[in-house]
Amino acid sequence: MTGVQRATGRTEPCLYLSGRHLGGLKGQISEIELKVEKDGVSDTETKADSGVPEVPVPADDTPEVLNKALSGLSSRWKNWWVRGILTLAMISFFFFIIYLGPMVLMMIVLCVQIKCFQEIITIGYSVYHSYHLPWFRTLSWYFLLCVNYFFYGETVTDYFFTLVQREEPLRILSKYHRFISFALYLTGFCMFVLSLVKKHYRLQFYMFGWTHVTLLIVVTQSHLIIHNLFEGMIWFIVPISCVICNDIMAYMFGFFFGRTPLIKLSPKKTWEGFIGGFFSTIVFGIILSYFMAGYRYFVCPVEFNNDSNSFQVDCEPSDLFQLQDYALPSVLESVTGWTTVRLYPFQIHSIALSSFASIVGPFGGFFASGFKRAFKIKDFANTIPGHGGIMDRFDCQYLMATFVNVYIASFIRGPNPSKVIQQLLALRADQQLHIFNSLKAHLVEKGLLPALEEAAA
Repeated sequence: MTGVQRATGRTEPCLYLSGRHLGGLKGQISEIELKVEKDGVSDTETKADSGVPEVPVPADDTPEVLNKALSGLSSRWKNWWVRGILTLAMISFFFFIIYLGPMVLMMIVLCVQIKCFQEIITIGYSVYHSYHLPWFRTLSWYFLLCVNYFFYGETVTDYFFTLVQREEPLRILSKYHRFISFALYLTGFCMFVLSLVKKHYRLQFYMFGWTHVTLLIVVTQSHLIIHNLFEGMIWFIVPISCVICNDIMAYMFGFFFGRTPLIKLSPKKTWEGFIGGFFSTIVFGIILSYFMAGYRYFVCPVEFNNDSNSFQVDCEPSDLFQLQDYALPSVLESVTGWTTVRLYPFQIHSIALSSFASIVGPFGGFFASGFKRAFKIKDFANTIPGHGGIMDRFDCQYLMATFVNVYIASFIRGPNPSKVIQQLLALRADQQLHIFNSLKAHLVEKGLLPALEEAAA
């Protein structure tokens, strides 16, 4: 039969598919699915993300001068030159702010933090502003203010202790700092609860979590960057420079030699770029550390001078920044003909920093790529032509800052006598006398106090 007899007596065509036809149809479907996956978004992913509104794509803001100068080039080479020129400009600006000193560096870190926060919050607002969620942006910026007040207040108390104790208003704020910080956060928490609207409970809690995760990623880690800076500018400059070097060299190796894709989240990343960036960053870190370790301006901790009310960078460099002889392994000795090599101990630590910057650091960029793909955007913003937003440039830096802070606390930093003295001076007189007598008895027991007395005589 070629049709189905209905009550009306008419026959309608019936679809018959042979095994050969089914096989061909399956092959066509497989080809379509493969093509969709190559384009970067599978059908399943599209359906899963169908409920997420797309963020408007910002217009190209490449300076007109560059557009005219590079108009004859293909889009690939045009992007290469735009990125290269802007990269050199940013590196020059980086050197300039280093020259201006630690205080300017801290202000720049704060500005970068605020801009990164604004870019991420703007994405959330662009996606969900059609739902008219009340107070979302207001509360987001309020929580940013609260968290910054807490972290910077802790920093001021730690590093400006004498100044704080000298000024009565600062002393009171320092004493009750954590209570004030908690009260400020609690106010924002109550405001959020009062802003809940029946129709949008889930979305409002979603955006509440969005804000807090952003604070964790951006504000907390920028605070760690400032702590690294106080340990010595070399702990600030070398890690940041290693991330920049890895980013540049991975792009260069990938651009000219890249053939093998590295990760689906970032299709342009290649194994050739990843490996080339790794070895380049190791060499760069060792060389940069050698030149910087010889200058007190870079290796000495940043301290506040109470007499001049300004920052000072002056000290007797620790053993970490004193040249030492290291015996070479027999394999390297046979190749180079050297039995020993003269290095700064910090150069050994720089290998760990460079390795993290080139192996683990890029995962911060992959994380950011996944975030951007989730919202179907290319960049966080269009602040820097050819590079995207500020967050696009600092997605790896924040992860690096946390590692450096943990590394210093685990392998470098020891007890700080100046902080111990500051804490002792804050005690009552009877407590200070008790500690003095205990310390005196301990030194006498160890035989150190008589030696000190004889030396004084």
